[in-house]
Amino acid sequence: MNINLQGKNFELTPAIRDYISKKVTNLEKLLSSIDEEGAYVVVNFEVGRSSMHHKGGDIFHSDCLINIDGQKFYSSSDKEDIYQAVDEVKEELFRKIRKSKERKQTLYKRGASSVKKMLKGLSKRNPFTSKY
Repeated sequence: MNINLQGKNFELTPAIRDYISKKVTNLEKLLSSIDEEGAYVVVNFEVGRSSMHHKGGDIFHSDCLINIDGQKFYSSSDKEDIYQAVDEVKEELFRKIRKSKERKQTLYKRGASSVKKMLKGLSKRNPFTSKY
């Protein structure tokens, strides 16, 4: 897994770097099984202060793009606190990746079940052509 951190209009302090890397490693639990299969995982995390067009206070922006062998997961957030923005991005990405992973597993199980029924003779439907 390759992790790229970038700051815009904002200096990344060691504390913020550690916080972001900790959040990305929490995502790594979900990505570890994907990484073991030989897939190449690239994480691009960008944190910064929005431009100076806001009248009151600082607004922090965080973006994250995870590329898993061509499949892309993206999330962004704008908050008044940088840590809240990072947390929101992490939760959104965790939800998207888990949903994608569960969908693959469900489709695989449904297809295998359909083939098993066809082979047993319980169903005349061909799972490859969806015709009877």
